[in-house]
Amino acid sequence: MARNLELKAIDPDPPRTLEAALAIGEDAGTLVQRDTYFHAVTGRLKLREIEGATAELIAYDRADLDGPKVSTYTVVPVLDPAALAEALGHALGVRVVVEKRRRLVMWRNVRIHLDDVAGLGRFVEFEAVAPGSGGLEEDRARIEQLRAALGIEDDALLVARGYADILVGRAAT
Repeated sequence: MARNLELKAIDPDPPRTLEAALAIGEDAGTLVQRDTYFHAVTGRLKLREIEGATAELIAYDRADLDGPKVSTYTVVPVLDPAALAEALGHALGVRVVVEKRRRLVMWRNVRIHLDDVAGLGRFVEFEAVAPGSGGLEEDRARIEQLRAALGIEDDALLVARGYADILVGRAAT
């Protein structure tokens, strides 16, 4: 399984965050994504559909922590997402659907996601792709450097749960 180190936060000032991200990283454009989450026995399972790109089935595990957290994952390309969604929905049940517009900026091995999530608002997320099975100290340092550069220094802005979990929690109340 591949792994990365992630950090998610509420974006306190989206225009300023975008400006700061573009000042240090490379603009990789805007992605329109639809993630369909299915009930899973262990971890999380989602079908990611990206406008103009091949869909992916992603199985992953990640702890719900406020700070940087390790995620292990497997990504499988999907040629017929509609049929797969129907089959998995029938077999496992759909947990929730997350729709978002994601501005992607690349900085070293870190993907900076500036997300506008339907029903939730604006967030910034860092994903440092971790090499092999080595330590994560360098990745943690890069994420802290990005937090400072993008103004995400207030720990109160940090978000422990994923978008799917937040949406499910809101639907239950």
